[in-house]
Amino acid sequence: MTHEELWAKCCQFIKDNITPQQYDTWFRDITSDSYADGRLVLTVQSSFFVDQLEERHQGVLRAGIKKVYGEGVQLYYRYRTVQSDPSTAVSQKSSGSSPTILAQSKAQPANPFRQPDTLDFDPQLNPKYTFENYCASDSNKIARSIGMAIADNPSLKTFNPLFVFGPSGVGKTHLIQAIGIRVKERNPHARVLYVTARLFQSQYTAAAAKNINSFFHFYQSIDTLIIDDIQDLQNMPGTQNTFFHIFNHLHQHDRQIIMSSDCAPSEMEGFEARLLSRFKWGMQVELERPDLGLRRDVLKLKAEQDGLSLPGEVAEYIASNVTQSVREIEGIVVSLLAHATVLNREISLDLARRVMANAVKIKRRQVNFEMITDAVATHYNICADLLFTKSRKREISDARQVVMYLAKKVAKMPLTTIGHKLGRTHATVIYSCKNIEDRMATEKKLASDIDAIEAAF
Repeated sequence: MTHEELWAKCCQFIKDNITPQQYDTWFRDITSDSYADGRLVLTVQSSFFVDQLEERHQGVLRAGIKKVYGEGVQLYYRYRTVQSDPSTAVSQKSSGSSPTILAQSKAQPANPFRQPDTLDFDPQLNPKYTFENYCASDSNKIARSIGMAIADNPSLKTFNPLFVFGPSGVGKTHLIQAIGIRVKERNPHARVLYVTARLFQSQYTAAAAKNINSFFHFYQSIDTLIIDDIQDLQNMPGTQNTFFHIFNHLHQHDRQIIMSSDCAPSEMEGFEARLLSRFKWGMQVELERPDLGLRRDVLKLKAEQDGLSLPGEVAEYIASNVTQSVREIEGIVVSLLAHATVLNREISLDLARRVMANAVKIKRRQVNFEMITDAVATHYNICADLLFTKSRKREISDARQVVMYLAKKVAKMPLTTIGHKLGRTHATVIYSCKNIEDRMATEKKLASDIDAIEAAF
């Protein structure tokens, strides 16, 4: 078989073991460059995608290579976007007799002491933070549009500097890194750097003890500088003074500066007035808390990326109750996947409630006995009055037991009170609640019915 045919066979194995969307996103465009003497070279879009592959799909890729190519394969990647030095076009990712694909060690933060004529360095961008993965809504429409305008046309300096602010978890880091990734995709030779304010401060401290000029030269050579959490430079006059001069140099030479903060410049304290005036120089844009539409889209995207199938009522329940940040929604999806896997349970409304109980404060209205009987009667399409009779018809008896179970679980009513309401004994209520719990473990229809009734509250 040719190396193309071998890779096609490997792709088929991968395709059979992940979701279609995952395959289309991360594997469809990978091609085989060559395979000889146990050395497999794959052609990929960029180093960003290599990092993403190893983070999410290392297991299935390793298994596919072992199944098709056998033991002892050395894996290399060739980037379609070649850096300035042709020798960097091929990057080895594993070696030795083992078929295991070694995860790439995380690159160290860009070294400020490197000489500025060195063109190839790690921009420190997270490959998953792309515009394609950034859901749009009215709450981020302006910020997203401005970010895409900067990324698609770096020569446009109308929004320079760009200052993005908003509460934690609303997508600031994702947006500013998406700009950097798009700039690098459009121009591989562009010197783009993402750095947190804390890391910038640490680098400055180290440079001040060695050679501050190299630090200045490095940062003054950047084409697009992205500083996250700029508020962390509060009450650091030395670092602020250094950033002030770097800011001035980049701005005067039409280099793009992008910053994020948890508050607007007008609300920042502990900063020099001249630096705050620079923050206000260009475009200030706020990212608001995610609206319901955005929360739904983020939930859907995250679930698809993780190969998780969410029933409609579960997705709506999460989107309606996790309102503070996108990060919380992503955490809920991860927790749901873990619980479903460990407990060997299907995703249900009850499981979602359990997962969210310790993560999100759910605002629920007070549920009383009358609300429960009405909801059960409506769901089973029976007259609510029949629940209070002595009828032993199966559909009436089952519905009555569900009422008892939900009155105990949701309304937190005492068992004697439940029995009194329905004209039953305390022992009957205990039996009914236990019977429903036991049946839910084996009867999916009953468990689904109860989830649906609870959702009505």
